[in-house]
Amino acid sequence: MAKNFRDLSEREILALAVSLEETDGRIYADFAEGLKEDFPSSSRIFRDMETEESEHRRQLIEDYRRRFGEHIPLIRREDVSGFVHRRPVWLVRPLGLKAVRRQAEIMEMETRRFYQRAAQAVTDASTRKLLGDLAEAESKHISLAESLEEQHLTPAARSEEETAHKRLFLLQIIQPGLAGLMDGSVSTLAPVFAAAFATHRSHDAFLVGLAASVGAGISMGFAEVGSDDGSLTGRGKPLIRGVVCGLMTTAGGIGHTLPYLLPDFRTATAVAIIVVAIELLLISYIRNRYMDTPFLSAAFQVIVGGVLVFLAGILIGNS
Repeated sequence: MAKNFRDLSEREILALAVSLEETDGRIYADFAEGLKEDFPSSSRIFRDMETEESEHRRQLIEDYRRRFGEHIPLIRREDVSGFVHRRPVWLVRPLGLKAVRRQAEIMEMETRRFYQRAAQAVTDASTRKLLGDLAEAESKHISLAESLEEQHLTPAARSEEETAHKRLFLLQIIQPGLAGLMDGSVSTLAPVFAAAFATHRSHDAFLVGLAASVGAGISMGFAEVGSDDGSLTGRGKPLIRGVVCGLMTTAGGIGHTLPYLLPDFRTATAVAIIVVAIELLLISYIRNRYMDTPFLSAAFQVIVGGVLVFLAGILIGNS
């Protein structure tokens, strides 16, 4: 059972403070380590933050020794009620820069509130002054982070980090999403239009298209999850990539399937063809926008493939 803060002795409050500074310092070290490859300037910021926490810990240990001796009991934040649950973002690889900075801000705010309450709970004048000074220091950490950003994040460094961030977004989101969208939009054309022209019934075409879209989404999702764990390629969590790829695959197939909710077969087919054209142009735009593929070249490749699959579906449906 977690202990209430009001029930802690002054010895336990100081021991908890030492533990908090040690934990926060190690988290900042993990941030620095996780960011050093893709965001080296921000990594140096968190190294400096780690140094600050180490100094706070040293001051707390000196005060504890003065009052209570050498043995410091192990009291962790999870042993005391009232602390915010922290998502272990520092364990994620690769680290997201925005998530790291947001987490650091939350940590500083929480630690500042702890020191403010701790200063009110102790009676020793020297300890109260130390805790008050540390609360003020935590309040200044945001300003420190801003000054460190000015020191380390030069315009060139910011440009470099923005480029790295875009590269990570491309690897983790755009690439699996585009692969899914292309597969869903193109591979489901044949079964949808084959069913439509074979039965001349919108409902049958819709059911076939829905089954093909969902099945393709599940298949592509699992294939993406199993492709690599992201540790060497920097493509991020396999589960996230699999979800993105699976959803975009399903969306690509559902797009030209939904028109077959219209009862009239000819009207539904005309609308579906228009949707297919929009899907192929959208894929061409994304390839041009994010993959640096010339638009005409991307459009030619995608449209030719889509038309061939479309014609195959019609020929099979009419056979």
